[in-house]
Amino acid sequence: MRPDTPADNVDHTAEAARLERTAGLYPEDAEALLLRAAAHLELAGDRPAATRLYDRLLAEPAALDNPALVRALKASNLWEYGHEAEARAIIEGVRTASPRDPAPWVIAAEALEAHDELEAAHETFTEGARLLLTDVPEPPRATRPLLIGRHRVRRMLGAPHDTWDTLADTLHSMPVSLDELHDPKRVWSLGSDNPAELAAEISRLRAELGAYREALSRPFPVAMLHWPADELAELVAAYPELSAEYPSHEEHLATIETALRELASSGTPNLGVVTGTVPSYEAFAASEGTSPTDTTLLPQYATVLAARGRAAAWPPERGAGCWCGSGQTYGECHGMPNV
Repeated sequence: MRPDTPADNVDHTAEAARLERTAGLYPEDAEALLLRAAAHLELAGDRPAATRLYDRLLAEPAALDNPALVRALKASNLWEYGHEAEARAIIEGVRTASPRDPAPWVIAAEALEAHDELEAAHETFTEGARLLLTDVPEPPRATRPLLIGRHRVRRMLGAPHDTWDTLADTLHSMPVSLDELHDPKRVWSLGSDNPAELAAEISRLRAELGAYREALSRPFPVAMLHWPADELAELVAAYPELSAEYPSHEEHLATIETALRELASSGTPNLGVVTGTVPSYEAFAASEGTSPTDTTLLPQYATVLAARGRAAAWPPERGAGCWCGSGQTYGECHGMPNV
């Protein structure tokens, strides 16, 4: 969810300012953009400024897609610069609200864990897992940090493995096992004079970093531009020059799926689909000083939508709806092998 680029490689203050300006241009995406701006401010060490952005968002909680996440992020940030009592109160409020999204649970639990509140962190991870994973046949990808974080805290507490720990082990795909990554005694090896022990620890740290980065929301995916049928009809009617690019809606959908599968088979990670609208595209073309008939704008428009947090990950998870909006599951629609 947060940028993981060190501050010495990025001007985080400038990036936060850029994102704030972008949020002013695209108020419908302000939540995602301002959260990223706040994360950059935290990385720049300007935590009070980050809090002001969280407060700005929370001034209208009804307009937010995920107010619990904003509150959890605010609490985590507050605790880092001495506002422990307020942070605890916010975290308790997040837990009481029982959000159906795993991210607030993870942020709240990790804030407790970071300040050695291991029992409370374990309770928070467990509450989230119980709410979101009870009677779920297969954990959605977004819930995996809940299971992995809970596994880590239980290892720190010396608790024996339970069913969810075993599930976390099963879902973990890195070469170093979770038990080894989460071993409380690992830190001892960092003070070793034995080169072999240090090399082994470096390997474990790399694996842990890989797992952590995989769990983070990456900056934005390689995204394909999708036009719903009514939007595509309006687009081609307004700009007939684009009919060569979009001969039919069915062909448009098939082209997207084929391109995504080819990218996946070539090893391209972090794929997604963004959905365009004619007014949004026209506004983008105007901002670029170019006509909407310019086909080189189309991939640029897709990239901008993805950067604004508009992309849906591809492929959808098992049982999820198809990216095309047909109402069928992906497996019954464009996810079929012969599609």
